[in-house]
Amino acid sequence: MVRSMVPWTGRLPQPFERFENEMAGLMDRFFGTEERWGNGGLTAFHPHIDFAETANAYEVTVELPGLKPEDFHVEYHDGGLWISGERKEETEEKGKTFHRVERHYGQFQRMIPLPGAIDDEKG
Repeated sequence: MVRSMVPWTGRLPQPFERFENEMAGLMDRFFGTEERWGNGGLTAFHPHIDFAETANAYEVTVELPGLKPEDFHVEYHDGGLWISGERKEETEEKGKTFHRVERHYGQFQRMIPLPGAIDDEKG
């Protein structure tokens, strides 16, 4: 009797699928997501945002600690709010030996798609 192998394209049974998702989440939390890895370590800066809607407007809050207004740009085009800039790495100070640096640096760009029509004239 001859048997042929057919690739299995079905989904994993529920316990295995949940385990796979939990392991992927654990690895992302421990090592960071792939897009955040640079030359040998976590280097990219991705500011966190809060996006809310009121009766008359959209409100966007962006965490940009240590950045001055000239360090980032906010623009509206192509149906979205574009926030971009760069957080520069601070140089080491003489007389200090850093044992751990967890702050992230580098260029960033976030786009928040805005639903509906936007009145560009209002600030």
